[in-house]
Amino acid sequence: MDAETFRTTAEHALNELPVRFRNLMENVVIVIEDFASEQVLESMRISSPFSLLGLYEGCPITERNAVGSGSLPDMIYLYRLPILAMQQQSDQTVEACVRDVLIHEVGHHFGFSDAQMDAIEGVEEREVIS
Repeated sequence: MDAETFRTTAEHALNELPVRFRNLMENVVIVIEDFASEQVLESMRISSPFSLLGLYEGCPITERNAVGSGSLPDMIYLYRLPILAMQQQSDQTVEACVRDVLIHEVGHHFGFSDAQMDAIEGVEEREVIS
């Protein structure tokens, strides 16, 4: 799947979120990249760029104070090539894989940890980091 189709797929997944959640994401930017940067991989001690599917960078809404004006937007990164590689090894569609990674990262925006997200998603053991 080319980058433009992937971006459209991610936008569609975001637009499928319930309005009450989308309204709380007004200062969140979704960024599509082929892979995480070398700096991100090094900082997270990840050796394979295929191991990171997505990343949330920002301050979860559960940790914000009332004075948040002037702050930079939160970022959700979706890494296209690792997600496509994961999809090839699964029985899911690309759209479902994109949606799952996006929802996981949106969960971080709402203050959920990886362990909490895994419990919600029913994941017993995380094979890749998202």
